[in-house]
Amino acid sequence: MASRRPPSRDFDDANLFDLGGDEPPVKPVSRHAPLAERMRPQTLAEYVGQTHLVGPGALVRRLVSAKGSLPSLILWGGPGTGKTTLGRLLASESNAVFHSLSAVLSGVKDLREAIGAANDRMRHGKRTVLFIDEIHRFNKAQQDALLPAVEDGTVTLIGATTENPSFEVNGALLSRAKVIMLKPLDQTDIAKILQRAMSDDERGLAKLKPAVADDDLQHLARAASGDARVALTALETAVQGTEPDESGARLISRETLIEAIGRARFAYDKGGEEHYNLISALIKSLRNSDANAGLYWLARLIEGGADPIFIARRLCILASEDVGLADPQAMVQASAAAHIVQLIGLPEGLFPLSQATIYLANAPKSNLVKRAYSQAAADATATAREPVPPHLRNAVTPLMKAVGYGEGYRYAHDDPAAKTEMPCLPQSLIGRDYFDEQPGADNGI
Repeated sequence: MASRRPPSRDFDDANLFDLGGDEPPVKPVSRHAPLAERMRPQTLAEYVGQTHLVGPGALVRRLVSAKGSLPSLILWGGPGTGKTTLGRLLASESNAVFHSLSAVLSGVKDLREAIGAANDRMRHGKRTVLFIDEIHRFNKAQQDALLPAVEDGTVTLIGATTENPSFEVNGALLSRAKVIMLKPLDQTDIAKILQRAMSDDERGLAKLKPAVADDDLQHLARAASGDARVALTALETAVQGTEPDESGARLISRETLIEAIGRARFAYDKGGEEHYNLISALIKSLRNSDANAGLYWLARLIEGGADPIFIARRLCILASEDVGLADPQAMVQASAAAHIVQLIGLPEGLFPLSQATIYLANAPKSNLVKRAYSQAAADATATAREPVPPHLRNAVTPLMKAVGYGEGYRYAHDDPAAKTEMPCLPQSLIGRDYFDEQPGADNGI
């Protein structure tokens, strides 16, 4: 079967870009393309966010300024954080041909064709950036097919992934590329992107004369949960769904924005009162042993875009504060959920969070640890100047031993009677019992 790749031939500069799959790094965009595509930055100066990478003196900025050979990179970050855009801009700044593949749609044959075309260019002094979107979707054989070309410099690989490369990208490939982590865009970054889209007359929405109240724009930026694509798509939907007034302006209402982005997203406010209301409802439901309510409030938090690590931390606190010694396994369940969520993220992380939520709701409850510590802390504050009994002090020098440090100490492993006969509290607190003094306490021991 004939290859889809044109046969090798001598190229001039004009046809170097004319190989299947190639495109200019910064390509012209149709006015009919979605707003998020039209508003892609055309230069690094337009790029918003990721200042730890593109800010003055940061890694990507140094790579571009050096004008040397761009190393292979794995761009790891959530949706809408600018991975594809950054890959295109790096290719443009490096004066390289940009060849883009999607790991969802491409196979080994496509890779071989791309590498063959890159070989042709390299013989004529032209470099190729091979951008692979969702590189974690490639299987081991497909990833292995990239290795020789990456290793000998035939292509500069830029892979984009939303998954942890440690688990999804072959170790051999990882060793030949630098992993760069992109952070979720913060509210300020997304608000800036939205403002730019509304004021841009050529690529944006300025011709439609949109008007959004500052509070609503900020709320939309916050509701996007770090994903610029989500924010721009919602804005475009809201603008297109609003009829112009007599002057031609489109006054975007809050209700229209809510419909555009989804009520759950818009209602959840990571930085405001609703954030604390929802987490409070979750914790109090679990304390009340109501598993159904606990799952409901957990879902409200997750579907609204709450940080799963924040939820996991609160479950860990509850496991000790409200279950404690009544069921020590509760802390194991909560800490395991927190660890797993940190490893795998969402959406799969909702399962260990749900499991921990159900376990904590059904576990017996005791706040003995909290109350015991509170009483101990009160005594510690009241007797802060009381010295440590001499027999509990370490005699680390002859002088300390001579003045009585350690005198009278009894080693409980060899002298079991020491447990009852040797006091370990300060003199004024001897006999204090922080456990048995809890009225009606079930200490779980």
